[in-house]
Order: sequence, then structure tokens, then C-alpha cells
Amino acid sequence: MHPMLNIAVRAARSAGNVIARSFEQQDKVEVESKGINDFVTNIDKQAEQVIVDAIQKAYPDHNIIGEECGVINGKDQDYQWIIDPLDGTTNFVKGIPHFAVSIALKVKGKLDQAVIYDPIRGELFTASRGKGAQLNGFRIRVKSAKELNGSVLATGFPFKHKQHTDAYLNMFKTLFTKTSDMRRAGSAALDLAYLAAGRVDGFFEIGLKPWDTAAGELLVVEAGGLVTDFVGGHNHAKSGNIVAGSTKVLKEILKDIRPYLGDALAK
Repeated sequence: MHPMLNIAVRAARSAGNVIARSFEQQDKVEVESKGINDFVTNIDKQAEQVIVDAIQKAYPDHNIIGEECGVINGKDQDYQWIIDPLDGTTNFVKGIPHFAVSIALKVKGKLDQAVIYDPIRGELFTASRGKGAQLNGFRIRVKSAKELNGSVLATGFPFKHKQHTDAYLNMFKTLFTKTSDMRRAGSAALDLAYLAAGRVDGFFEIGLKPWDTAAGELLVVEAGGLVTDFVGGHNHAKSGNIVAGSTKVLKEILKDIRPYLGDALAK
């Protein structure tokens, strides 16, 4: 295992332990609102600090971007860690056991290492650039579905961007009529990890943040899939609008959502 991936795995497991213990003691969870339909808990912050401490102990000069801590600038601009300590906070708060720790590392602007850890199921998804993707040490691959017919897609509702509700529902309706079924589970990181593991065939969502998708993107790519924005380009990290899947499934999704994009989503 790459030494930096090893640090990420240790950090993710430590954060996962904090989250799993707290999940059993909901009375100790303190919830704050960061904005409309956007919540953070004391556990998000504790888990994030555990990850930051682990990274800084091993690599004190590296940069860190965290959902809660913001940007922590280091001396070495070539290395940037992107962390979401608890992707699926709403699930966590509601007692739904579906959430994950997400940690990615960019080296000179390119995704290089990725970890997504589900502390409830004990599932550890990892990827290193050019080395493939694994689930608990076993190689995983994106399913090579050839069409939407018979496929299962994962998605997330634009609950922070309700101005796009009509466009999203039109996309959903068009895709739903062609697929076997759709899943909306509440953690984009796990949606992408499940895609990499062949559990779902495709994924699309509006308005995500880099910490939601960075680790999952590398997992999907290393598992043989593709990740693009809504017009098939590479602006998804900035726009937050993401589509992922096998080559053929992704092409069909892009074709079916194109009529509903409008100027705001065609970026």
C-alpha cells in the first residue's frame, strides 16, 4: 500500500471509530445549521480533527481542505488533502446507518489517493492512481452495462439547490422510465464507491462540493468508469454537477439529461 494511502486509511478508521461510537449515543450529538438544509454536528468536527491531526503528524507541510475546517495552508503546494469527515450527516442525525468518511489526496493537481470508509458496515474502499480500486483489499470494477435498460442508477436530490427542482425532476423522470430502478441513499461518497464496486450502474447529482466527490471520483476511474460534468466535460469539481458510470451508461445519461440543463447547469 502506498505510504500516503496508508496514512489516509488509518485516519479514516480513527474518524470512523469516533462516528460509530457516537452513532450509538445519539443523545450526545449536537446539531447546528450551517445554512438552508445544511447541518453539521459536533461529531463531524471531532472526526475531522482526528483526520487533520493524523495527516499533519505524518505530513506537516501538506495542504488540507476540509468541509468543516476550510483551507489549512501548508508549505508544500504540490500536496492537497480533501476531506469530508462525515458524508451523510443527515442520515447520521436521523439514525439511518448510511454514511462514510471520505479522504482524497491530490498531487500536483491530480487525484492520487482515495479512501471512503463506511464505519457501520466496516467497508473500506481504496484507490491509488494507476493501481486500481479495492474494497477491503479485493479488486473492484465498474459494471460494464451497455444500456440504461435494466440498470440501477444512484442519485441525490438537489436539496441545497431547490431552484433546480424542476430540471432535476425532468431528468429523473426521463431516466427512471428507462432504468430498472433508482436509488437515493443520502451519501454521494458511498454512491460513487458503490458504482466503483458494481453495486449500481451510474450516478448523477447537482451541486456537490469537492469533498463530496474527490475520493469517489478516483475510485470510479480506477475501477474502469468515467466521471464528467453534465455536458461530458471536466468541470464537475467546480460546477458540482456530476455524472459517472461505464462509458456507455454515462453517454446515455448525458444524452437524456441534455434537454433539461439550461444555462445554469450546462457548465
